[in-house]
Amino acid sequence: MKYCAFLRGVNVKGTNMKMADVCQVFKDAGMEEVSSILASGNIVFSSDKKVEDLKRILEKAMSERFSYEAFLFIKSQEETEIFWNSIPFEKNENSHIYAFVGMPGVENILMEEFQKATQTENEKAEIINDIFYWQVSKGNTLDSTFGKVLGKKSLKDQLTSRNINTFEKILKKMN
Repeated sequence: MKYCAFLRGVNVKGTNMKMADVCQVFKDAGMEEVSSILASGNIVFSSDKKVEDLKRILEKAMSERFSYEAFLFIKSQEETEIFWNSIPFEKNENSHIYAFVGMPGVENILMEEFQKATQTENEKAEIINDIFYWQVSKGNTLDSTFGKVLGKKSLKDQLTSRNINTFEKILKKMN
């Protein structure tokens, strides 16, 4: 089965790694057809193992190889397609749209945080198919009140986000 592993906190705040090295860790852990998409930690691979086993094996291998506490979220090709096919917002040149990959229920935590936050102009959030989507004007991603919430230590093992354009690239690689 084909999967994508979405790694949290890669190539930010001092956790730097080359994607070729990350791919090698996946190969050494028994994954097949391994390739990376962008430098933000998106690894497409094939395996016959169960998702729970893959998460445990790959987080341990990544933590040991790169000396950091690895968090990753694994989605099947079918699940990744749902992220792309459920986008609730119209793409436009003035906004970024993000989808959040994470633990079950994290979408509700994110919506609570979003509703408490002060929104900037054109900032929106919606949950579709248990996926939290966020639209924010370009240039406001890190400055928005909600954007700052995403850096909370209490959320670090629960989620990661990707621009929806990344999902398009991942799906092209999976097909």
